[in-house]
Amino acid sequence: MLNIGCHLSASKGYLNMAKTAESIDANTFAFFTRNPRGGAAKNIDENDVKEFLEFTERNNFATLVAHAPYTLNACSDKPETREFALNTMRDDLMRMEYTPNQYYNFHPGSHMKQGADAGIEMIAKQLNEVLTEDMTTTVLLETMAGKGSEVGRSFEELKQIINMVKLNEKLGVCFDTCHVYDAGYNIVEDLDGVLDEFDRIIGIDRLKAIHMNDSKNPFESHKDRHEKIGEGSIGFDTMVNIINHPKLQDIPIILETPNELDGYAHEIKMLRNAYKKQ
Repeated sequence: MLNIGCHLSASKGYLNMAKTAESIDANTFAFFTRNPRGGAAKNIDENDVKEFLEFTERNNFATLVAHAPYTLNACSDKPETREFALNTMRDDLMRMEYTPNQYYNFHPGSHMKQGADAGIEMIAKQLNEVLTEDMTTTVLLETMAGKGSEVGRSFEELKQIINMVKLNEKLGVCFDTCHVYDAGYNIVEDLDGVLDEFDRIIGIDRLKAIHMNDSKNPFESHKDRHEKIGEGSIGFDTMVNIINHPKLQDIPIILETPNELDGYAHEIKMLRNAYKKQ
C-alpha cells in the first residue's frame, strides 16, 4: 500500500491536520512538535486528540512522522544548546504518548568542529537519557546531506549512534532522498545497491519512514536544498522506483518539497498514479 502525505501545520490541532491530509488524498502526514526554530510547545487539547485518533483509525491512516525542531542539536559545542536539546526531546516524547505508536524524527545534529566521533557520543548520550522502556514512540535518526559538520552523513555514522544506545529497539531511520543523494549515495543509478548497503550496515528493518524530496543540486554536492518532485537532479523516475520497490512497501512517505497544499496534492496524485499495487 502506498502510504503518502506531506508536512502540515499543527497550528489548528491534530484533527484539522488529519482532515487536511484526507482532502489531498494523503493517509499520513508530518508535523513539527513545536515551532521549527524552537521554543515552547502548545498545550495539547485532549478532546482534539481523541477525535483525531478516531478519525485516523476510521480512515485507515498509516503511522505519522512528527518532526523535532531544527534548533535541536544534541552535539553542540555549547552546553546550553545541548541542554535545550535534551529538555525539548524529553518533553516531545512525553507529548507523543498522547498519540501512541507514532514516529518522532530528528536531525542528529552538528558537531561544530568537535569531530564526528565526539558528536556521535553526545547524541547517543542524549538518547540514553530520554528513551524509556514503556514509550510507544519510535525515534528516527534522519539521514543527512553532510553540509558543514552534520552528523549522519553516512550510514556508518547512524549505525555508530544506534550501537551506543541501550534501548536501540526504540530507534529507526528516516531515509531522506535529497539528503542521501547529496551525501553521495546514488539512488538514481543504483537504488538497489544503496538499499543493500543500508541493509548491510544498519538493517533494512530500521528504515521506518522516507522523506521524499528531489534535489536542487547535483549528486554528492552536500548542499541539502529540496526541489519539487521531478524538477531536480534526482528525477521523477527514481521516485517511482522508490515507491514501487519491494523493500520499501507500506513505509510512510512524507513530501517535504517547496510547495503549498495544492502542490502537495498534485505530487500525491502523480505518485499514486505511478504506484503499482504489490
